[in-house]
Amino acid sequence: MTKLRLAILISGRGSNMEAILKATQDADYPVKPVLVLSNKPNAQGLEIAKTYSVETLTVDHRTFGKEREAFEREMHVALTNARIDIIALAGFMRVLTPWFVREWSGRMVNIHPSLLPKYTGLDTHQRAIRAGDTHTGCSVHWVTEDVDEGGVIAQDRIEIKPTDTAETLAQRLLPVEHNLYPRALAMAAKQITPRIYAAQNC
Repeated sequence: MTKLRLAILISGRGSNMEAILKATQDADYPVKPVLVLSNKPNAQGLEIAKTYSVETLTVDHRTFGKEREAFEREMHVALTNARIDIIALAGFMRVLTPWFVREWSGRMVNIHPSLLPKYTGLDTHQRAIRAGDTHTGCSVHWVTEDVDEGGVIAQDRIEIKPTDTAETLAQRLLPVEHNLYPRALAMAAKQITPRIYAAQNC
């Protein structure tokens, strides 16, 4: 089975990254991780990725100052040189420019801690509690120019308990994210595989 070449972008520990890397140990999983890229040189996830024998790279956004697109162009070169087919954002704490999103349109996914389209952006758990919601969850979605607005690939949900705080809710949701992201990434890969191979064979 030919697998899509996967890059995972992180900024910190990368617990969702690790969940994906564990899933890729299955011979039938449809993507192969070939690069973990971080915008922070001290990201703990880089060391975790090495334990899975995945190549790591840092492109430090701070060296580019306010030149966001210049930072992303360097990332783009690295991703292109690695012949990446699909990107998973896993705790990558940068808002991507429209230029980068267009370059990877239909080949980049993200996980977000809410039941989209509810609560795009930040502070999702606190907003759900404040609204009196009975459930919250997480969504894996396609990345588009509008933050957290891309089409949802898959979602999972949990109950919000009366005693929950934003912190306890985030803690209880994290294992759900770890279960959802690898499944949704596999779904995304199967959607785009025919299109990518058709383009390669043109």
